[in-house]
Amino acid sequence: MDFTLTEAQRDLAGLTRRIAGEHVSDNPPGPAGTAGVDRSLWTKLASAGILDAALPSAVGGGGFGLLEQCSVLIELGRTTAPVPYLPTITMAASALAEFGTGELLERWLVPIVRGSRIVTVALADTGSPAGFTAERDGAGWRLSGAQTAVPFAAFDGEPGGLLIEAASPEGEVLALVDADTAGLAISRQQVVDHADAALVEATDVRVAAVLDPPATRWLRLRGTLGVCAQQLGVLERALELTAGYARERTQFGQVIGAFQAVRHRLADAYVDVEAVRLTLWQAAWRLAEGDQAADAAVATAKYWAAEAGHRVAHTAVHLHGGVGIDVEHPVHRYFVAAKRHEFTLGGATAQLRRLGDVLA
Repeated sequence: MDFTLTEAQRDLAGLTRRIAGEHVSDNPPGPAGTAGVDRSLWTKLASAGILDAALPSAVGGGGFGLLEQCSVLIELGRTTAPVPYLPTITMAASALAEFGTGELLERWLVPIVRGSRIVTVALADTGSPAGFTAERDGAGWRLSGAQTAVPFAAFDGEPGGLLIEAASPEGEVLALVDADTAGLAISRQQVVDHADAALVEATDVRVAAVLDPPATRWLRLRGTLGVCAQQLGVLERALELTAGYARERTQFGQVIGAFQAVRHRLADAYVDVEAVRLTLWQAAWRLAEGDQAADAAVATAKYWAAEAGHRVAHTAVHLHGGVGIDVEHPVHRYFVAAKRHEFTLGGATAQLRRLGDVLA
């Protein structure tokens, strides 16, 4: 097992950091609770070739894969950039490339990598039942059900689609649905951070396509790993901001970083961030290699992303003192992003239960 980053990972990470960093600096996110995709940044990422770089060359991508996607997600996490790279590229586009047919790829995948269509994913949290049911209707499928807080699902009239986990008589399936299909209702929701979210309700909706049952597990593992990668970027940057503040903020005639209790909390946060990094890359390597232990490795990584993420986020707020609870201060953006990633697709307890199932 070699955790040395490849040249492609370094190049993609550097390019993403430059584009996202410059854009977010010039266009800082609005107040917490606002939602919406940053279309301008999304277009810039597409123009730079970042959206298709980590997709298989067989479908017109750059020929890279999961490890490179994680490198991109870490950098997007560092800026808390409001773009749907995780659900659209790491999850939906990658699943379509792996399990889709030629016609499906032409209609859906090409617009995705061009940045002209967003496809998000509605997955139940780990250990929870799917919120949708699907059944065959002649030669096609019909979908019914509902799920709340589906990320980046408020398309606002833009071309979009959803890849939805649904229970069926044939097992768990992934149903691909056009956002403007009759019977599909999408209502924007307000969430704690700057990310987009919506309530998705389906009533006897005609499905565009259904991916094979193995796609559900495949998608869940990659989606969970992607959350861990974003969380690593969020925690890395939050710790950097906090350490910088501790070097500058003075109290009782000296910088607060000189106080032993502050140093201890920063040291504990550093250890937590490195634990997230180690478990992330171990899980990413195992999953990319098709290792049989990938399920346990991903559950372990998500446990650390949730548990350590909670501790680091609160350390950042506590050491910033009064400004740490100011919703207009940059550190608040990282706090709410870390809390959302903590629970996305299942928190620490859910991952421990999943890990227990795998080991048993």
